[in-house]
Amino acid sequence: MTLEQLRIFVAVAELEHVTRAAEMLNLTQSAVSAAISALENRYATRLFDRVGRGIRLSDAGRAFLVEARGVLARASAAETVLADLAGMRRGSLALAASQTVANYWLPALICHFQARYPGIETSLFIGNTEQVAARVAEGAADLGFVEGEVEAPQLTLQPAAEDELVLVVGPRHEWARADSFSKQDLTSARWVLRERGSGTRAMFLEAVAVLGLDAGTLDIALELPSNEAVRSAVEAGAGASVMSRLVVDSAIRAGKLVELPLTLPRRRFLALSHKERYRTAAQREFLAIVTAIAAEGHGI
Repeated sequence: MTLEQLRIFVAVAELEHVTRAAEMLNLTQSAVSAAISALENRYATRLFDRVGRGIRLSDAGRAFLVEARGVLARASAAETVLADLAGMRRGSLALAASQTVANYWLPALICHFQARYPGIETSLFIGNTEQVAARVAEGAADLGFVEGEVEAPQLTLQPAAEDELVLVVGPRHEWARADSFSKQDLTSARWVLRERGSGTRAMFLEAVAVLGLDAGTLDIALELPSNEAVRSAVEAGAGASVMSRLVVDSAIRAGKLVELPLTLPRRRFLALSHKERYRTAAQREFLAIVTAIAAEGHGI
């Protein structure tokens, strides 16, 4: 069993597609198929079930995937220790971030880091808060950045910046023309929110409870998987939403959204790292850049 075989297996398992895995790994389809066959034949274990033209992980494959990812994470950690000896002239940094952070706050930091250290290959996974925490916990990401609170004892949480939540509606919404607005009005609205697991959604529902309202009674008309989809739906009149000011500020200025006078708590962007894994020079330097920008008051 080789590391290359493990990398191929993990790619096929995650994509559940041989051809797409081959394209991602820059290998031929036959080379990928041969690596999977070699593993299955060597250990007389079927790792995938062939279902029609597709493939699915078998029970053995699902169990093996956990171990394969662990081995690759340890191999990557060993490589980064050696890369540190090169004095930041080469190496890699795998980042993961929730959508608001990844699309509206993190890109400038990544550009700043790459300008200083062009030899460090930087990658970014985008998911919701739960997905980001899981990738850091399993070693698939070196650092994670989220806007939601995380309960993960194996992770270190470090404040990175602050963000403001804003209640918005489309310009044709009845609230946009109302003379007054109260917190009780929240229970009569149709809401457009991010999916479960989103930090923005979780904090909004917590804020509703703090206001003395039953979050369970809210009429959630749409659940959408991205900030852009939520913003577009609200602009079109699908309902009200609470989103990061980073996401909606330009639309408010353009008159596509109307901000309503509801005071909502500010929230923190958090940096996540694993307590027990070696922290590379690249990780330390990226966090130093984040800390410096936050200290200068440029958190959002």
